[in-house]
Amino acid sequence: MKMDVEVVRATPEQETVLANLLELYAHDFSEFMETEIGADGRYGYPQLSLYWAEPERHPFLIKVEGKLAGFVLVQQGSQITGDEGVWDVAEFFILRGYRRHKIGINAGRQVWEMFRGRWEVRVMLTNRAAKEFWQYAIGEFTGTAIQPTLAEINGKRWHVFSFQS
Repeated sequence: MKMDVEVVRATPEQETVLANLLELYAHDFSEFMETEIGADGRYGYPQLSLYWAEPERHPFLIKVEGKLAGFVLVQQGSQITGDEGVWDVAEFFILRGYRRHKIGINAGRQVWEMFRGRWEVRVMLTNRAAKEFWQYAIGEFTGTAIQPTLAEINGKRWHVFSFQS
């Protein structure tokens, strides 16, 4: 069954919606890295407001059939090399009920078509499911099999997918 997937720029008025989705994302991510929940019961995402303040950051909501299904945060500038010309998938999240329906693949394609150029996608070494997802999604987009390189940033090891859109 084909679903209508839409990637829409999040407005400043939707910052709370994005912050709520980031809580679910952080909870899922706590399986792969140490994250501390705050005294208020939230993980928080201190950089979120920068997505409306800095021109190299772009926040998006992902909708399926008009319903909220996830988000993607895009920023310009490599987190690996510092190359300012590279686009980076800073954060990407699909709600569990929407996973395994090619929604993430479709959303990724839409974002990569919005921002043409060189891209990097970083995946924590411990997150095997994400590595497999990105390898498949990027391969579908580029039409070629893609293998990640390994990188270490601040003591954390990552798979890094580099490609052109």
